[in-house]
Amino acid sequence: MTPPLFTRRRLLHTGLAAAALGHPFLHLRAQPSAARDPFTLGVASGSPRPDGVVLWTRLAPEPLQGGGMGDAPVAVQWEVAEDERFRRIAARGTARAEAELAHSVHVEVQGLRPGRPYWYRFTAGGVRSPVGRTRTAPADDDAAVQPLRFAFASCQQYEEGYYAAYRDMAAQPLDFVVHLGDYIYESSRGSRNVRRHEGGIPTDLAGFRNRYALYKTDPHLQAAHAAFPWLVTWDDHEVANDYTDDVSPRTPDPAQFLAIRAAAYQAWYEHMPVPARMRPRGAGATIYGRHRFGRMLDVMLLDGRQYRSHHACLTGRSTKPLADCADRLAPERSLLGMQQEAWLANELAAPLARWTVIAQPTLMAEADRQRGEGHGYWMDGWDGYAASRARLLDALAANQSRGGDALVLGGDVHAFWAADLRRESQGPVVATEFVGGAITSEGPSAASVAHMRAKNEHLRYGRADKRGYGLMTLDARGCAVEFRAVDDEKNADSAVAAMARFSVERGAPGVHLEST
Repeated sequence: MTPPLFTRRRLLHTGLAAAALGHPFLHLRAQPSAARDPFTLGVASGSPRPDGVVLWTRLAPEPLQGGGMGDAPVAVQWEVAEDERFRRIAARGTARAEAELAHSVHVEVQGLRPGRPYWYRFTAGGVRSPVGRTRTAPADDDAAVQPLRFAFASCQQYEEGYYAAYRDMAAQPLDFVVHLGDYIYESSRGSRNVRRHEGGIPTDLAGFRNRYALYKTDPHLQAAHAAFPWLVTWDDHEVANDYTDDVSPRTPDPAQFLAIRAAAYQAWYEHMPVPARMRPRGAGATIYGRHRFGRMLDVMLLDGRQYRSHHACLTGRSTKPLADCADRLAPERSLLGMQQEAWLANELAAPLARWTVIAQPTLMAEADRQRGEGHGYWMDGWDGYAASRARLLDALAANQSRGGDALVLGGDVHAFWAADLRRESQGPVVATEFVGGAITSEGPSAASVAHMRAKNEHLRYGRADKRGYGLMTLDARGCAVEFRAVDDEKNADSAVAAMARFSVERGAPGVHLEST
């Protein structure tokens, strides 16, 4: 297969690269910063549709001390333009930033044209925000079926490194970004840390708000948010490491943990460019859904934490030991929860776009990690929910029989992986999986990766000594994936370059390694 080609001329023609080259979103202030700048956390957009997008900001002149906005609501003006100089205004209005939501705003803009870039900004108290650029999704009936290019990322522990990967991402010509979870970390970890969390492990709303604010003060993360619309889901560290539904290893009492989860979910909503329908109600929030990009792509964005069954095969509170037992195969066990599973099966049975991407938080491929004889699995991953995975792979196989092509994206495991997904060990490939490493979070040893590859032949590529993210390009012929790696995540100015490239042909799932 010949991978899709995206030349500079072609990108400029589509309007993606003209403003992306040269890191413009690191220098986007429209005016000098005010003494009490309310836009310290930047701007963002998300959930693009053919006719609109969600715009986000949070007023926080004192971001690490609760925001500093007091209790009064504030009127925030917003503008969307067809050009970066704001000469052709496409939409404008006023939003109300309230203390109840940490003075965040989520503007659901409508009436825009499909498949084109827009620029946006906010004004509050006479101070204007940085400018952001977003892009609407292609129309559902777009006969041209335009190619799409997007990034996917996860696991950005603040203390373990700088966000050079986001500086590189902000300079790419992209349609959107998919974040697969662990946007913040509630706890400290890692060696040779270069930054520090403010405060201890958050357990209340004020603590989670300050933790998000700390992460979002990073200029490279702000640049990537300002450059493209994002689709976001969560994993465990947005609340507590290795939690399942209503308990965590750190807080086994459900009532106590659900109070923590409610605070964490609200802070997540307050800091993400997501629509109001995702706003939590207590300790629950519906964030999974289908995001369509014309006839080319359906992104099924999943929630892998909120509804999952508790861990199997483990007698203590830790999920670290490898284990195996009959319970992990029990049919009633689910990583997604039965309601979300049914929703996904129904969506996969409906008419689909040319490509279906399952965007979920962790490695889906089976991974026997036991050294030597016997079998050992990590119970916090899909291997602890084998029947749930089998049902999903069955749905993907049924979709394949109707001519669909499926790809799976994952995060969580702090390593780059490319894998063939099969319902049975020697059966046909029903989907291809890519795990895009980690932005900063330290990964397993080279020996562990080598062992996993040797024992699991469907794991076609693995590497954990580098941090970075993935790029995916889709067109009518196939899929091209590039893993981009940071030379040294401990250096804020570190270089970022392609580490490996892969391709997948339409109608012939399976990983093809193009170059390393």
